[in-house]
Amino acid sequence: MAELSLQHLEKVYDNNVQAVYDFNLDVKDGELIVLVGPSGCGKSTTLRMVAGLEDITRGKMLLNGKDVTNAPAKDRDIAMVFQNYALYGHMTIYENMAFSLTLRKEDPNVIHKKVLAAAEVLGLTEQLNKKPSQLSGGQRQRVAMGRSIVRNPQLFLFDEPLSNLDAKLRSATRREILLLHKRLNATMLYVTHDQTEALTLADRIVCMSMGHVQQIGTPLELYDSPANLFVASFIGLPPMNFVDVKVEGANLVAKHFAIPMSPAEKNALASYQGKEIVLGFRPENTSVGNHFQMKVLSNENLGMNTLVHGHIGADGKGERITCKLNGWCNYKADDVVSISLTRKHFFDKETTNAIRMEEEA
Repeated sequence: MAELSLQHLEKVYDNNVQAVYDFNLDVKDGELIVLVGPSGCGKSTTLRMVAGLEDITRGKMLLNGKDVTNAPAKDRDIAMVFQNYALYGHMTIYENMAFSLTLRKEDPNVIHKKVLAAAEVLGLTEQLNKKPSQLSGGQRQRVAMGRSIVRNPQLFLFDEPLSNLDAKLRSATRREILLLHKRLNATMLYVTHDQTEALTLADRIVCMSMGHVQQIGTPLELYDSPANLFVASFIGLPPMNFVDVKVEGANLVAKHFAIPMSPAEKNALASYQGKEIVLGFRPENTSVGNHFQMKVLSNENLGMNTLVHGHIGADGKGERITCKLNGWCNYKADDVVSISLTRKHFFDKETTNAIRMEEEA
């Protein structure tokens, strides 16, 4: 297994475009770390630097305490699973899974045992004599994982491995990866733009934007205590609602409402008296109540709850928001619903950083 330390990693391309800035991360043995962020945020570039497929411009990479910053990819003992599977179409599944071991000229009996063991773990035993074209997308992705498993590498890297699968297969394969991680107790670095994958798979998440790390923490930490507006808007589905409010006395005041603050909120926002901040609240942290009115645009009934979309204010001229209300709601367009907030987040308008309550600090 492996411990990985990435120290002040940066990537600058020949055209002076910088893709990654001062990336720092220590990965524990057996930990599954997910790098998440929008396209172009630098997450795949970071993964490729770890794999040795991209040169590290500045910084240091240690694998089990050994400096491998400039080591060739073949000498890093790292296996990578790509989103396009990268299988050889003319080979059988058995041959695909055995390929790297065959290149190393390992004993054929050892290769056979390793391939059969990996195939059993991944439920591919019945597929070993087939060609990739005869398998579903999910099965081909499992073959790609199996090809990595037989190598018994120190570190597994996954580069958006589920992005080519449909929603049902993504969910099933995601569960398989999680079970695989628990069974192998392997150290894994996983890149995705899908926050659902990040929240369900990760021991810890690294959230990135424009080449910079925005926050590192457990899924619950990023969901419940986002470090800034970017993380708050990126993590969570549907995304968090944001409203500009002014701190006035004991209230949070906007054009369409004045919400009284709790003692903890008053204490945390004392230095913002008379100033504007950003109030954030997740759709699931709303209920029918008395903080403000919302004019309904539409409903999305999900069974046990309903996504209600609308604008703050009975006149429908306030901010566009989404509320996730309990039960099956039958609101119609232009209905007015009274809403309360069961949990609030606050952000500095200039720095975009979160303003912490005392118990969160």
